[in-house]
Amino acid sequence: MGAMDSAPRPSVGTANSGYRALVVDDEAPLAEVVASYLEREQFDVTVRHSGADALAVARDVDPDVVVLDLGLPGIDGVEVCRQLRTFSDAYVVMLTARDSEVDKIVGLSVGADDYVTKPFSPRELVARIRAMLRRPRTVGAPVPVRNARDASAPAPRVFGSLTIDVAGRAVHLDGEPINLTRTEFDILAALSSRPGVVWSRRQLIDAIWGEPWVGNDHLVDVHVGHVRRKLGDDPSNPRFVFTVRGVGYRMGTGQ
Repeated sequence: MGAMDSAPRPSVGTANSGYRALVVDDEAPLAEVVASYLEREQFDVTVRHSGADALAVARDVDPDVVVLDLGLPGIDGVEVCRQLRTFSDAYVVMLTARDSEVDKIVGLSVGADDYVTKPFSPRELVARIRAMLRRPRTVGAPVPVRNARDASAPAPRVFGSLTIDVAGRAVHLDGEPINLTRTEFDILAALSSRPGVVWSRRQLIDAIWGEPWVGNDHLVDVHVGHVRRKLGDDPSNPRFVFTVRGVGYRMGTGQ
């Protein structure tokens, strides 16, 4: 297959799916394969081959998911992800030919939600994307003003100065909103659903990433680290998220 031109790909099955995907890889044949699998699943797909083009089109397309190669020329995938996180809450799946733990952690540390190591199965990639998209898209969005809270909506969870509104997918610390990514919110929501109960890394992965996910369990550690940093929660003297050495994490029970 030849390299694609810079024009956006046509929409395919948008009316049936409504999901938008941005595929970014400088290997045109690989990008085409990934795009074709997503199009079969009724995604509206746009492909770009450079970081600069990807950032430009992401503002216009507002994708639900970005499949992003780590090793892009010029602006690499790490920097693309870092900039993307300043204006988009899209799920980001990082593609990397580098199998070292350091490269994976670097990608996750700038806001990627998942990673896939090349070579990979396009079917598995699509399954993982589908699993992610079953989770709600909006995180930390303003909750509409209401005279009374919906009777069916769960009450916010309160941990001292921390309030977690699961229904509104909003987090406040000392009355101030905390901007979490969707994955960070989902981790906090899972932990806070059973205060005092220890969650293993694998249990969190199964609950948040779903069964198609395979890889190193330390993915959880990176995202928990992001949550702690945004909450100002010192791991050596935690208020909210506690480490249970050799097992996983638990949420404090303080009201």
